[in-house]
Amino acid sequence: MLNPAKGHAALRRGRYSSPNAEYFLTLCIEKKFPGLTNPSLAQTIRAQWQKLEASGLWLVRSAVIMPDHLHLFVTLGSDAELSPGIRNFKGPLTPVLRTCQLKWQDSYYDHRLRPNEDLLPLFLYIYLNPYRANLLPATQPYPHYYCHPRDWAWLQSLTHENLPYPEWLRGAQHRGIKPLLQLAGCRRGFTPR
Repeated sequence: MLNPAKGHAALRRGRYSSPNAEYFLTLCIEKKFPGLTNPSLAQTIRAQWQKLEASGLWLVRSAVIMPDHLHLFVTLGSDAELSPGIRNFKGPLTPVLRTCQLKWQDSYYDHRLRPNEDLLPLFLYIYLNPYRANLLPATQPYPHYYCHPRDWAWLQSLTHENLPYPEWLRGAQHRGIKPLLQLAGCRRGFTPR
């Protein structure tokens, strides 16, 4: 028997959206069907987040479009709320997804970052996601990765000619982000703003 006190609805109960807060978001395709990296679909997804950015909903700091999911690191606008913002993002994309036989999962993952939370692990997680999933070799840039120019200015300096260092990816599927930070030579508490 279904218990209404559990599940996604229970997770959303009491969810608080804070203007100007930073959020890490993951939106997935139902049943993990691949297709989001179709070039025209990926371009449409990017255009939608840019449209919402222009409306003041959010500033996209970093994003990656994977075959079956999307990661966004955003700063909400001063008058924005997260749940309506996600509806405004997913809603117009739904008919486009249908043309590719894709559908959004009903829910999404969000993590509100604390004001003093270290951002480097998050930026590296998003940046390295396609390499860690073995979608391409570390010698090629991933076409569906985005980093805001202000953030790319400092993040780029940590890369090897705009590509990940090979040692960042050795066994990365099993080690998590902390060893990557050690390999990158990054100190704890580095918080680019």
